Amino acid sequence: MSSSQNWSLLQWQEHEATQVALWRADSTMTAPRRIVIADDSLAADSAYRLACEGQAMLWRGDFQNARQLLSALGRRLDKPARETSAKARQRRAGKEDAKPVFPHAFHLHRQALAQRARILSSVMIELDTRWHCALRRAPDWSEACREAWGEIPADQGAHSVIVPLRELLGALGAHEWRKKGVALAVPGMPEFSIHPHYGVFSPVRGEYLDLVAQAPLPAAAQQADAAVWDIGTGTGVLSALLLHRGVRQVVATDLSDRALACAQDNLQRLGLAQRVSLRKADLFPEGRAALVVCNPPWLPGKASSLLEQAVYDEGSRMLRGFVEGLAAHLLPGGEGWLILSDLAEHLQLRSREELLGWINAAGLQVLGREDIRPRHGKAADSTDPLHAARAAELTSLWRLAPR
Repeated sequence: MSSSQNWSLLQWQEHEATQVALWRADSTMTAPRRIVIADDSLAADSAYRLACEGQAMLWRGDFQNARQLLSALGRRLDKPARETSAKARQRRAGKEDAKPVFPHAFHLHRQALAQRARILSSVMIELDTRWHCALRRAPDWSEACREAWGEIPADQGAHSVIVPLRELLGALGAHEWRKKGVALAVPGMPEFSIHPHYGVFSPVRGEYLDLVAQAPLPAAAQQADAAVWDIGTGTGVLSALLLHRGVRQVVATDLSDRALACAQDNLQRLGLAQRVSLRKADLFPEGRAALVVCNPPWLPGKASSLLEQAVYDEGSRMLRGFVEGLAAHLLPGGEGWLILSDLAEHLQLRSREELLGWINAAGLQVLGREDIRPRHGKAADSTDPLHAARAAELTSLWRLAPR
């Protein structure tokens, strides 16, 4: 069970008695304070009103009807956003130079996403201690739940667990991704697949892999006994990529037990596990290396979910820690590869001057920088609230070395 997971007791009134169950949530979610019992007779408009008022709905009807209700809530959330966008376009008619003001527009966007997540998490499902659901037409997703959340603790005095339906569907989605894997096509290499686990960010932004595949390896890293490190390994994809490039051995670190288990699984699938040493560490292991690669979260900010921990780096802690500690962990002739998007700069969350200042203060120099444009769909989606920033985004591989 992940240390980021909280288990607490949840109480509600049903059948004129106090009921008790475990509440399962990620570290940033809190247990609902007001619970109503809901079933197939609940209309979508009424459910939406309850959710907006802060009421959580414990579902006692048909399971598939609960899924339909969740979809209906999503449509009601999307409708005001579409209307607002239409009105905004009308106001901007003839004003093509009108642009969102960052970072204010970004913070409003995050607030809207948080509100959406809260409302969609208001539909809750009760499962037994084997992760089975007793509702009509409920599928058996116990394997997906067990992969995502482990075993339910037996020492809490409860005989069931309450899970937001939205999270239950997320666990199923992660289970399917884990089974099927994500096929990756990197220039100059055979196609391979990475199987992300629940709570571990999938390498869907493939352009940064192209950068790692094409950047010139430092001579020191091409030696037979060269030490090469992958900091914050996640799925293990960069370790696999470096090995495919001819690196003999990699030390891969991560603070997340989920990530380390995911990396181990992927490296075993690829037949590379014997060439990677996985270690639980905050950034660097002990010693020095000829090449140190790090792909930290790209945006400064507080994560609100497990997956967001791969996107948001509060106070740029990991980025700054990597830059500040790099020189002390490089062998003579060694390099550090920092993989970073400049989206934070376009959102005005961090400036290029700040980044260069941290690099300079750490006694580092920039040997070179390789840039690539993003290929994901949002970069071309003009309806995205962050489109102005995404359209200008570059992902870079910074080659760093001590001065």
